[in-house]
Amino acid sequence: MNRKPISQVPIGLDPHSNEPLYKQLSKALIEAIEQGQFDTTELLPSSRTLATDLGLSRNTVNLALQYLMSDGYITSVARIGHMVNPEFQAHLDDTPRPRIEHLDWESRFSTPRSDEGHVWKPAGWSSYPYPFIAGQIETAMFPTKSWGRAMRLALTEEHAGTSLHDLVDRDDALLIEMLRRHILRARGITARPEEILITLGSQHGLGLVATALLNGESTVAIEEPGYPDARHMFRSRGATIQALPVDEKGAVIPSDLSNVDLVFVTPSHQYPTNTTLSIGRRHALLNQASRDDFVIVEDDYDSEFRYLGQSTPAMKSIENSGRVIYLGSFSKFLAPGLRLGFVVAEPTLIEHLRDLRRYQLRHPPGILQRALALFIQSGDYNRSVRRIRNVYKEKWIAMSEAVEKHIPWPVPIPTGGLSIWVGGPADFDATTMAELAIEEGVVVEAGGPCFVTPPIPRNHFKLGYASTPIGAIEPGLAIIARVIDRLR
Repeated sequence: MNRKPISQVPIGLDPHSNEPLYKQLSKALIEAIEQGQFDTTELLPSSRTLATDLGLSRNTVNLALQYLMSDGYITSVARIGHMVNPEFQAHLDDTPRPRIEHLDWESRFSTPRSDEGHVWKPAGWSSYPYPFIAGQIETAMFPTKSWGRAMRLALTEEHAGTSLHDLVDRDDALLIEMLRRHILRARGITARPEEILITLGSQHGLGLVATALLNGESTVAIEEPGYPDARHMFRSRGATIQALPVDEKGAVIPSDLSNVDLVFVTPSHQYPTNTTLSIGRRHALLNQASRDDFVIVEDDYDSEFRYLGQSTPAMKSIENSGRVIYLGSFSKFLAPGLRLGFVVAEPTLIEHLRDLRRYQLRHPPGILQRALALFIQSGDYNRSVRRIRNVYKEKWIAMSEAVEKHIPWPVPIPTGGLSIWVGGPADFDATTMAELAIEEGVVVEAGGPCFVTPPIPRNHFKLGYASTPIGAIEPGLAIIARVIDRLR
């Protein structure tokens, strides 16, 4: 390699770029150094000379040189100037360096990547005219003004300490109190502060629980069809999965679960069918847990949205053994992007989860915790839930009517939730239907990933409507009906 005096090395700068000139210059010099273009025995030109040659200010050149100095690319020669760091000399000979092969990362993973089906949402799903996506919101529904007030208040002197300081492993005491008074009490749950942990959504809480309680010798019973992400988390811990069938009364509880360490259920609105676990089966499961010595994880992800009758009390509210671990979330009625949820469990477990969380991410952002606490305290939370529930009820009615009109098979309509589960004839291919529908602007989730027992059925799909404009529901279902007709 022929090294050149620095004055002969081309330095390309773009004055129209959004990147500052000092960064462009430092990158150009680093690239030249790493490619061995400089004579490492030659001093770099002075900042005055470089500025004149490149048409830059001396401040710009000095910033670039300081950047190279701090990263060790150049070194200072006392009272003389700068030169390339001699440590680079060993790498700047004429012998081409051998190409570094990519590491075999798969062999280094402590847990293998799951090859099971994942819930799929296309990038930019919200740009489609008919997005029947579950687990998302219509952004216009978000209480922007009241949330903005809470965020601003969270940064005032009274609240800034909690919002901006490192809480280490603690949670915002005001948010814990608001959860106890306004959220848990409405679900029939009485909990002490030491029984509550704030999480980055309910899925984060579930991941902490799986890490704390499961290993390669564990067995977990999970609903089928059920929540795929829970299954992935359990299997990543090496646990064996046992399927619990689901009917119109929720999960079917077998008479013997003595081989099971943990049961995961979604009793308020079963995922994905939206059936409600009957009160009899809830008590049966609690009695079984005491008899067979397992714990229950109750994922209560959208219990606020019931449109007919009264909400069934949370399982956590009717048990007295401490075997129920309760997961809650603010994703479904505020926004999934806020990533805020909570776990309610016995203090010993909460402290262990708190310790796990600390060494993963310390704590959820303090400003989000305090803003949510103030949002609840002001009454805006309850007002927003009532308003959003009314809107979702209108969408639920529109969906029920459109499904009855356009889907050619009987479809059970749930009394709550934010989606409708559709099961077609055994020979119907919902995966192909979803692929054809998206070509016409309709986003539908096939139900295959919700099953665990092979052969995986392909005849189910889910119609979420929280993120769907109400005016798009009927025409969207009409398109789905045409696609189904083509497949039939």
